[in-house]
Amino acid sequence: MRRIQPTRRQFLAGSAALGAASFAGLKPAFANVDWKKYAGTTLEVNLIKSPRGDILQKYQKEFEELTGIKVNSEQTPEQQQRQKAVIELTSGKPSFDVIHISYHVQKRQFEKGGWLADLTPFLKDPSLTEPSLVESDFAEAGLAFAKDKNGRFGGLPFSVDYWILYWNKELFAAKGIEYPKSFDELVSAAEKLTDASKGTYGFVARGMKNANTPVWASLMLGYGKSTIDDGNLQTDTPEAIQAATLYQRLMTKSAPPGVTGFNWAECQSNFLQGKVAMWLDGIGFAPPLENPEKSRVVGKVGYGVMPKGPAVQAAPTFGDGIGVTEGSSKKEAAYLYCQWAISKQMGARLLQTGSGVPFRNSILNDPEVRKGVTMPSEWVDVLTASAKVSQLCLPVIVPVTEFRDVMGVGLTNLLGGADPATEMKRATEEFRPILARSEGK
Repeated sequence: MRRIQPTRRQFLAGSAALGAASFAGLKPAFANVDWKKYAGTTLEVNLIKSPRGDILQKYQKEFEELTGIKVNSEQTPEQQQRQKAVIELTSGKPSFDVIHISYHVQKRQFEKGGWLADLTPFLKDPSLTEPSLVESDFAEAGLAFAKDKNGRFGGLPFSVDYWILYWNKELFAAKGIEYPKSFDELVSAAEKLTDASKGTYGFVARGMKNANTPVWASLMLGYGKSTIDDGNLQTDTPEAIQAATLYQRLMTKSAPPGVTGFNWAECQSNFLQGKVAMWLDGIGFAPPLENPEKSRVVGKVGYGVMPKGPAVQAAPTFGDGIGVTEGSSKKEAAYLYCQWAISKQMGARLLQTGSGVPFRNSILNDPEVRKGVTMPSEWVDVLTASAKVSQLCLPVIVPVTEFRDVMGVGLTNLLGGADPATEMKRATEEFRPILARSEGK
């Protein structure tokens, strides 16, 4: 989830005052477990360079004092970290005991390689696991990320990014329009709020190849379909074509000029300037919108759960996790580190500083935690509501980058007027052999 890092980092530059006082009322749930059982052990921890990695390293000494375990942690930029992980894990003798993974990119690859230890027995062991750490506390998408098809836990859900609809309350009020509750209302509002003569537009989302695929996949969820189901492509189904047609209409009738070249940064910039009424993207992009040094829409931003599609309401979901390597000889000690990383206290720190959004509902719903959050309460409300309707957006496959590229070309062609059915069928046939090879078929 690298895309959220620059804006968060910039936003947090002036927010260093958030300290322990923010969650002073939150009692660390570290009772019952024999945290000192593996004192004297040394763990090697491989982290993705991110605000989440920063938080883990910042409070690492607390874990060392709690457990007597020495931690050597390293943050590496996302692409390099993935390459290093594959090389070392393939060897069967990785140099690290704990690894931070991007579920939406690496889940299938790690499962296929058998690279992560099964944490299920540890989760059931009361001498290793806090009573508060239970499956029911995780958002549904967190469990979908963490568990394989046999219910085996390959890591613990760490941080989630839900896609939401940002909306400009001032622009809506000027037209007397309510927040859209359905896809039909979304289209209607977008077109009514578009006035090219005044330089205002009703809707914006990513139009650039590869970056645009999650937008279409998000819309497809509302039609009751995911892009791949049980290994079978559904990208040329009637639902996929309907989602592509909706994407085409929104992006050609209601979006700013040049949207074909927009990634998240260009979308955010247009929304920050007050030129766009609605923007669909990750909730992690929110902090700059409330920063008066960067935004012209401070106090005017609404945060909305993804509107309901013709079939269901679904909050598109991405996320990362933290797990123990199968090759580690220190699995129990490594599991204690993972458990600490997703603890309520660490989750509060993630949420309050904008470094991430915990998968655990007990953190999001804790009034003491919410008091320390710098974003508007509506932002936290949307997090909680999205968790209840969360669905994984990108397919859990090894060649996810190629998937985004191939489908992205078709979607970009739609913005030039191409036929949705033709493009989705062409892209599906192009990607089919790539998927088959990745699964050894």
